[in-house]
Amino acid sequence: MDESQLRNLSPLDGRYRDKTNVTREIFSEHALIIARIKSEASWLEFFLENFRKDLLTKDVKEKLNQLSKSPSSSIAIRTKEIEQTTNHDVKAVELALAEEFDGNEELQSLIHIFLTSEDVNSLSYAMMLQSALGSFQKLLISLTKNIQNKSDKFSDLAMLARTHGQPATPTTLGKELNVFNQRLRNELKKLKKQKVYAKWGGATANYNPHLLAFPEMDWLDLSKSFLAKQEIALTSVSTQIEPHDYMADIFQNFVRINNILIDFSHDIWTYISQDYFKLKLVENEVGSSTMPHKVNPIDFENAEGNLGLSTAIFNHLADKLTKSRLQRDLSDSTVLRNIGSAFGYLEIAITSLEKGIQKLDANVDKIASDLSERYELLAEPLQSFLRLEGKKDAYDLVKKITRGKTLTRKSYIEVVEKLIDNKKYKKTLLQLKPESYLGLAKNLAKKGDI
Repeated sequence: MDESQLRNLSPLDGRYRDKTNVTREIFSEHALIIARIKSEASWLEFFLENFRKDLLTKDVKEKLNQLSKSPSSSIAIRTKEIEQTTNHDVKAVELALAEEFDGNEELQSLIHIFLTSEDVNSLSYAMMLQSALGSFQKLLISLTKNIQNKSDKFSDLAMLARTHGQPATPTTLGKELNVFNQRLRNELKKLKKQKVYAKWGGATANYNPHLLAFPEMDWLDLSKSFLAKQEIALTSVSTQIEPHDYMADIFQNFVRINNILIDFSHDIWTYISQDYFKLKLVENEVGSSTMPHKVNPIDFENAEGNLGLSTAIFNHLADKLTKSRLQRDLSDSTVLRNIGSAFGYLEIAITSLEKGIQKLDANVDKIASDLSERYELLAEPLQSFLRLEGKKDAYDLVKKITRGKTLTRKSYIEVVEKLIDNKKYKKTLLQLKPESYLGLAKNLAKKGDI
């Protein structure tokens, strides 16, 4: 590592640089310039195909095809150099693209035809978000599979549940893990259906010069056809900027995902603190500068912190970007550039959770010992069977015996013998143990909606 990396302001580019490779590839300044070049080149090709086929020679078509699909880094660097003079990022893209066609002035004159910067930006950010949706779905699917593996492994492991932090009706460790797996998968279903949009109508999105020059054309239909080639939908009615409502949908979807992952981190952290999970040791890793014995749940703590940062940015993006004065103000421009930061912190968190999950191993003996003698937990089926016997004061009867108290196997049997009349019910309750009172938990550990 050189000194310049130690001077990075953001940990996304410093400490966590190697953990944000996916996000950097999609949302870096380089990626934004490349997306703008693709937008401009693909539009020029589309325009020539529909209006100036005479200029669309084989060489021009091949060049535009390359620029619209995989422009080189050299043109991105050249764009940034030009921007030092223009002080306008999209204009710099236009000029850099023009240099690719030196000597062909007629073609150069048609670069950026009928476009405003916000047409290019709306398409560029749409393409970037489209890529992010695909990449982060893959990351999250991998995470859910790892959670599911643990859920399957511990599907039968009976465990003391806690509501309000207090001992509650038994469950299995696997079922409780599967709760998070299913919540994440439900959000992934919504992400999969998410569309991305762009506007494409010029300065105030009314197609003013378009219609003046080519009044016979259906410009809305043409715009839809063009954007469909990029698998992007048209926002037909807008101001100079795409209103970003679809972006808010995406960001709020990820806020929900972040909250689920924070909830997961909290629960795993708590299970570790209760000694329900043991952490596999990593050689040479240090848990404390003064307490050599410590093995800390740092991966889940790291994830929690980064998820909070991601959520804060996503919330601001969703709140800010859907508001713009009159036909356009520039306050969204600087905010849009921080989309990558929100995804970057999420990428770090996912990496931490993947790492942390691999270290988890259930402490079977501890989990079993906490549950085995908790016969007061069987107060629930006891009062339920009393209700089935027609005893209207069933709840109060059991409450007097069990509330705030512990029951041993012996005292539980005495209560059942005393209160239950029905022989079938009595037999069922006498055979019952806390670790066998699991309902459908074992099945629910493996059940899913997807």
